[in-house]
Amino acid sequence: MAKGTITRDASRKVALVTGGSRGIGRATALALAEQGHDLAIVYAGDAGRAAAVVAELEGRGATARAYRCDVASSEEVDGCVGQVVSDFGSVWALVNNAGITRDGLLMRMSDEDFDRVVDVNLKGSFHMIRALSRIFMRQRGGRIVNVSSVVGLMGNAGQANYASSKAGIIGLTKSVARELAPRGVTCNAVAPGFVETDMTAGLPDGARERYDQQIPLGRMCAPEEVASAIVFLVSDEAGYVTGVTLPVDGGMSM
Repeated sequence: MAKGTITRDASRKVALVTGGSRGIGRATALALAEQGHDLAIVYAGDAGRAAAVVAELEGRGATARAYRCDVASSEEVDGCVGQVVSDFGSVWALVNNAGITRDGLLMRMSDEDFDRVVDVNLKGSFHMIRALSRIFMRQRGGRIVNVSSVVGLMGNAGQANYASSKAGIIGLTKSVARELAPRGVTCNAVAPGFVETDMTAGLPDGARERYDQQIPLGRMCAPEEVASAIVFLVSDEAGYVTGVTLPVDGGMSM
């Protein structure tokens, strides 16, 4: 975990992005940097990727630092958040993007595969929100954006664990929004559909076409398009938006 005092422009707001070393998390961090935020990037395992993102952020004028943390562990999250606050002095926005999949048919899914997905995706978001809630309440303001999924709205065969975790995030979002609204803190979610990732880039043409046919707009979403929705929910312009789940799915869930 990174240590040491950071010298930075205190007028810039700080955003903490989990799962920030790749995909939606990376795109969101870069977009927030362009909007004048400094960034704390939380990653699970690939220090090289995280360092590369930090370098990209610094190239955009942001002060940035990476922190390794298993969000499923409340102890690690508490330590991570404590270090971020020590380094940056404050946190204005939390983007809960960390997530994993362990797909399989329900009848063959192990307890471990179900529990691990829920622990990372849902409990990880809870752990981060709980760790930062006192800070948000004390400063009487802040933004929380949780990354759910279209399968949390619709369900999906072979993803009972993942869909459950992402549906749970929607309920968590609404509950947190109600609890923290009196202190000026908003909590919203985005629900992406099929997103262009390293995994989907390797799909055979036939499988890719089947996915695209399920999407009214006829194509997968770029990570930057999800990031744009998150940036809006973090912005001052979204100060009167809370408890909302915004689908970014090309019309799949309508």
